[in-house]
Amino acid sequence: MVASSNVKQLIKILIGAAWIDGKVQIEEREYLHRVAKQAEVADDPEIQPLLNELRAVSIDECYKWIEEYLGDCPSQEDYQQMIEALSALIYSDGEVDTEEAKLLNRLELLNPANDSPKSASNKVLKTIQNLYRRWIDKQS
Repeated sequence: MVASSNVKQLIKILIGAAWIDGKVQIEEREYLHRVAKQAEVADDPEIQPLLNELRAVSIDECYKWIEEYLGDCPSQEDYQQMIEALSALIYSDGEVDTEEAKLLNRLELLNPANDSPKSASNKVLKTIQNLYRRWIDKQS
């Protein structure tokens, strides 16, 4: 099966987000490998060097990939899929770094369902809270 470019782009964003605090945590690495394997892109020539940390990903590169993934008029489905995947990655190590929090805040502004900034941030916050609760439940 050939992975769609959208799936590959999302995996690249996740890898970039793992690097956003300067290093990939063990839990983030495990999450990335699991997701890449499930998406059948772990051996993709574009993904493999990133996944195996043969090179670091800069913050700017991560944001560029997000812009490319969402495009000019992102669908709510693409946006939601990206937010959920990023949130799961960010919470996988049990800590939210300052750069990771900045990333989530910046993503709130890109939500295509933005009726108002307040409603968008509430939706993102609810999504993150739900993911965090699920993570806490798994820990206990």
